[in-house]
Amino acid sequence: MADVQTGLRKPWILGDKSLTQVSQDICGILERKPTAMWWTAFLISLSVLAVGAAATIYQVATGIGTWGLNKTVGWAFDITNFVFWIGIGHAGTLISAILFLFRQRWRTSVNRAAEAMTIFAVICAALFPLIHMGRPWLFFWVFPYPNFRGPLWINFRSPLVWDFFAISTYFTISAVFWYIGLIPDLATIRDRAKPGIRRRIISFFSMGWDGSYRSWIRYEIVYLLLAGLATPLVVSVHTIVSWDFATAIIPGWHTTIFPPYFVAGAIFSGFAMVLTLMIIARKVMGLEDYFTLRHIDAMCKIIIVTGSIVGLAYLTEFFVAAYSSNPYEQFVFINRALGPFAWAYWTMVTCNVISPQLLWFKSVRSCIPMVFILTIVVNIGMWFERFVIVVTSLHRDYLPSSWADYSPTLIEILTLLGSFGLFFSAFLLFCRFLPVIAMAEVKGILSYGKSTGHTETSKELESSTKPGHAKAPVGERELEGASA
Repeated sequence: MADVQTGLRKPWILGDKSLTQVSQDICGILERKPTAMWWTAFLISLSVLAVGAAATIYQVATGIGTWGLNKTVGWAFDITNFVFWIGIGHAGTLISAILFLFRQRWRTSVNRAAEAMTIFAVICAALFPLIHMGRPWLFFWVFPYPNFRGPLWINFRSPLVWDFFAISTYFTISAVFWYIGLIPDLATIRDRAKPGIRRRIISFFSMGWDGSYRSWIRYEIVYLLLAGLATPLVVSVHTIVSWDFATAIIPGWHTTIFPPYFVAGAIFSGFAMVLTLMIIARKVMGLEDYFTLRHIDAMCKIIIVTGSIVGLAYLTEFFVAAYSSNPYEQFVFINRALGPFAWAYWTMVTCNVISPQLLWFKSVRSCIPMVFILTIVVNIGMWFERFVIVVTSLHRDYLPSSWADYSPTLIEILTLLGSFGLFFSAFLLFCRFLPVIAMAEVKGILSYGKSTGHTETSKELESSTKPGHAKAPVGERELEGASA
C-alpha cells in the first residue's frame, strides 16, 4: 500500500526494528515469568476444561441418553459443535498456505497463532464425533484394519467415515506445516536459552538447524510443497463436512450449495476467531508493533467478503426453496424464519449478515474494541448457523405426528463449555512456551516499506546468518539469488 503523500510503501512492522530487536521482543515474552493475568486466564480455562471433562466422562459412562435427543432430532449439540470447531480451524490453513502462495506479507504476523489455533480447534472438533459414537473406545472401527477374521472393510458411504478421514488428514498436514515453520524460530530460542533441560528439549525439536544457505534452500522447498499440499484442504475438508448433510434427502439439507457455503462460512468464523485471539495477545504481550492496525484492517476486509458470501447463501437457500415448488422444502425455510426456533434463525442473520456490514466503515475497522466485539458476535452467529441447519431441519419432518421440540441438557452445555476450556488452555500454553509471532518470516519483511533506509550493523548482519537468526521463506525475503 502506498502512502499518498510520500509515495512510499507503509511498513507492516512498526518501530524500525532490527533483526536483533525482533528476536529480543518475541523471545523476551517466553523468557519472562508468566504474569498474574496469564495464570488467571489459564486457571479459569483449566477449570472449565475440568468441568467439561467430568461431563464427558459421565455421558460416556451413562450413555448419550443424557442428551436431549429424541426420535425426531437425532443430531443436535454434538454435530453443531463439531461443524463449528472444524470451521474455526480453517483460517489457519488459509493464512498459512493460500496467503503464502499469493505472497501476502501481512500474514507473517498472524500465521503462527492461526496455525496453532487450527490444531487446537481440530482436536476440539474430533471429540464430538467420538462421543456421538456412544462407545468411543471402539473408534478404530471407522477404518479398515486386519483382525482374526481377515480384513474388515468399512462402509465408505458413511458420513462418519468421511469425517474421520477429513479430520485426520487435516490435522496431520496442519501439524506438520506448523512444526516445519517453527524450526527456524526454535533454533533462535535454542541459541538464547541457558544450558539445561529446556535447551536440550528445544535443541532436539530444532533438528540441528544451523541457518546455512543449504538449510534455507531445503526449508523453502519443503515449506512451499506443504503450502501447495495444504491449500486444497481449505476447500476439501469443510466440503466433506457439508456432505454429511447434502447427501441426505432431508429438506433443508439436500442442496448443492452447501460445499461453497460451508467453506466460506468456515473462513468467516475462522478469521473472526484469529482476530479475537490476536487482539488479546496484542495487548497483553505488547505486540502492537508486530500486529498493527493494518493487519486488523486486512483481516476485517476478508471478513466482509466471506460474510457477504454467507449472506448471499442464505438468500439463495430461500430462493431455491421457493423456486423448487417443493412444499416440504418451502416449509422448512418458513419454519426456520417463523417457527419455534425463529429466535435462533434471526440471531444468526443479525450476527452473520447485519453486524459485519459495520466493517465497511474504516472508522470501525480502526476501532479495536469495536472489532473485538464484532468478532465475538460473528462467532456466536456462526455457532447458531450450524444449530439452525441441524435442528430446524429435523424437529419437524414429513409427519406432523412425529414432530418434536429440542432443548439441550446441562450435560450438553457443559460439554460445549469444556471444549472452549480445552481450546483456550491449549492456546495459552502455546503462547507461553512457543513464539506467537513467526520471527523468521517477520525478519524477511523488515525492509519492506521503510521510509528511510535502515542500515544493519555488521554485527546484526553477521548474526542473521547464525543459527536461529532466520531469513523468511521464498517470496517473503527479497534477497538477490533467492530463486537459485
